[in-house]
Amino acid sequence: MNLILASSSEYRQSLLAKLGIPFECASADIDETRKSHETPYDLVSRLSQEKAKFVSRTKEGLIIGSDSIATFGDGNQISDSILTKPGNHENAVEQLRESSGKKISFLTGLSLLNTNSGNIQTIVEFYYVYFRNLTEEEIQNYLIKEKPYNCAGSIRSEELGISLFEKLEGNDPNALIGLPLIRLNEMLRNEGVNVLNQ
Repeated sequence: MNLILASSSEYRQSLLAKLGIPFECASADIDETRKSHETPYDLVSRLSQEKAKFVSRTKEGLIIGSDSIATFGDGNQISDSILTKPGNHENAVEQLRESSGKKISFLTGLSLLNTNSGNIQTIVEFYYVYFRNLTEEEIQNYLIKEKPYNCAGSIRSEELGISLFEKLEGNDPNALIGLPLIRLNEMLRNEGVNVLNQ
């Protein structure tokens, strides 16, 4: 059965490639606007499902949908604000100043849709980042070297961003990059696909 990643993210593609099984990518052009009643948890759960369903209109097989956000809250309150992709240097500076010395919750929604059966599995994986107290010089130097302007919260943890942290906490460090591979493997096995037997 074909494996399709409903994403154009280079980060998610490189993570999925670690499993060593063939897959194709298809962009999921959906409205990612948060609804007024949604918690961050509800948002990533919904968006991961919508991405998989959008791609299922034109593709058949096992479709992976994923969506990640970062928040200063626990992700379960409507009032929890979301750390967006900064887009530019000035916004990134502000994000990192605000994050300095704080705990950030990363939530990744993950869905696997089997177009043959219509079965869809969905989970939300949590990962926590504890920032060191950062100096202005450290923030500027990090941003000049890394330029993480397309990363939520200005964090590129798989590279120099690791130097910003006091500790990390969670079940799967891949969730921080956008695709929790441990849970994805579990979902694939539920659909009869064991990556070790391919």
